[in-house]
Amino acid sequence: MNKPSSEVKVLVVDDQPLIVEQLCEFLESQGHPCVPANSTDQAIERYLADQSIGLVVCDLHMPQRDGIELVRALKQIAGSKRMFEAIMLTGRAEKQDVIRALRAGFADYYQKPMNLDELLEGVRRQEQALLERQRNLRELGGLNQRLQDLASSVDELYHDLEKARGQGVHRRANDVEEGESELPAVFEKLSPRQLEVARLVSKGKTNYQIACELGITENTVKLYVSQVLRLTHMHNRTQLALALTPSSSPVHQRFTAH
Repeated sequence: MNKPSSEVKVLVVDDQPLIVEQLCEFLESQGHPCVPANSTDQAIERYLADQSIGLVVCDLHMPQRDGIELVRALKQIAGSKRMFEAIMLTGRAEKQDVIRALRAGFADYYQKPMNLDELLEGVRRQEQALLERQRNLRELGGLNQRLQDLASSVDELYHDLEKARGQGVHRRANDVEEGESELPAVFEKLSPRQLEVARLVSKGKTNYQIACELGITENTVKLYVSQVLRLTHMHNRTQLALALTPSSSPVHQRFTAH
């Protein structure tokens, strides 16, 4: 009777084809589909070609590039969009090698010749760890989206309130406060609340001070600052402050002084 097949594929890497063949045959008989590779370069090619690979079982000592270099290369490829867990196999379990491997990102290691049942348990543990990480990432992404939606809703309500009070998004030139210059065009796309936060940032106020002044949480201030920087295509608070500060002001001179 065939065991249920996992949706997570195992990339099995070893420079000895017989070991790769035996491991793949065993793991697949236990419901874990495998992708074989006999070198680091071949492993990288197959990882790039198959998005369902989420586990890597690889030999530490291989010609040209070893297992540690392989995991580092796969991490660079994966970035923040893709996850995998790695298990190291080694015939020479020297302490320094194990330490290097764990620091590089290996979750576990087994010494050759392996006890296949123990390796199977390890593969299943790492599969569960991977699925948990993926689930947490999806939940975090959902929470971030809900937070963005909430901030947008609050901003729209604030915008409607300002309009109801007869205060448009932009002030006429004769309404500009004394000592302030007209807004750069890049700020015209901001809502009143975003602009209010931007002006407070330009005055050198911290997120905590802005939160106290506007009666909102510090996390909400951080979200507004992030929105302002994204909408104005600016990189940091200093650039934002310079854009909103007249060039003749002491604040502008302090920011631009070398």
